[in-house]
Amino acid sequence: MTTPPSAPDTIVLIHGFWVTPRSWEHWKTHYEGRGFRVLTPAYPGFEAEVEALNADPTPIAEVTLPAIVESLSALVRGLDRPPILIGHSAGGTIVQLLLDRGLGAVGVVLNSAPTEGVTVVPLSQLRSAWAVLKNPANRHRAVGLTEEQWHYAFTNTFSDEESRALYRRYHVPASGRILWNSVLANLMPGPQDAHVDYANDARPPLLFVSGGEDHIQPPVVQRSNAEHYRGDTVTELREYPGYAHLLPAQTGWERIADEVLDWALAHATGPRPQVGAQ
Repeated sequence: MTTPPSAPDTIVLIHGFWVTPRSWEHWKTHYEGRGFRVLTPAYPGFEAEVEALNADPTPIAEVTLPAIVESLSALVRGLDRPPILIGHSAGGTIVQLLLDRGLGAVGVVLNSAPTEGVTVVPLSQLRSAWAVLKNPANRHRAVGLTEEQWHYAFTNTFSDEESRALYRRYHVPASGRILWNSVLANLMPGPQDAHVDYANDARPPLLFVSGGEDHIQPPVVQRSNAEHYRGDTVTELREYPGYAHLLPAQTGWERIADEVLDWALAHATGPRPQVGAQ
């Protein structure tokens, strides 16, 4: 008789680009209130506060996706019990990469950036990332957004006042290297940094959550990414009409936070990773 896996007692919240772990501040408190240990790890070099990273974005320009994934892999492997992984935007891509390695008990991705092989590129997505993609030299830079660009990409359903306040609280530049590499990945032979095995039957369950008004990772991108998975494991998609990209900070986020956590607890059947697994 197989012993069922223990229910996760830890939630790992993984941030995306143009923000830091601070963007999870409300979800962290909310989940702690439900009795969970909640970790909000930073990318390597992102341990500084938002204000410091805006003053000196050198760590952002230097970071790589493999370094981020290795850092988070080590954190998850070091836990006593496989956690619930929740990622937003680029953090959603990272969650998919971790799940593909057998890490975590279950994954939820909010307005996720795609993994390699998803070639749908809506005009709103291109416009949202144009600050980086308009200049190939940005591959070697950390590139920020203006308040206007932030409002279009992250907070298009928010008031101007709300958008400005969130910009000042959360915004940092993003890695031009990683964004450009994600664009070029589908043009290069062989697996690149954001490659996953879409037929991996051992991958823990995965829920895609899509904001219906998201500009930078619109629902069509989420649907395409979810449809790529063909392994014999759970992959589901939920769409929340009226929500923008910065869904974790939009009015009504509490309901979504509770619903995705309930889904994760109901589907948390992922295996404990093997020590040293890659």
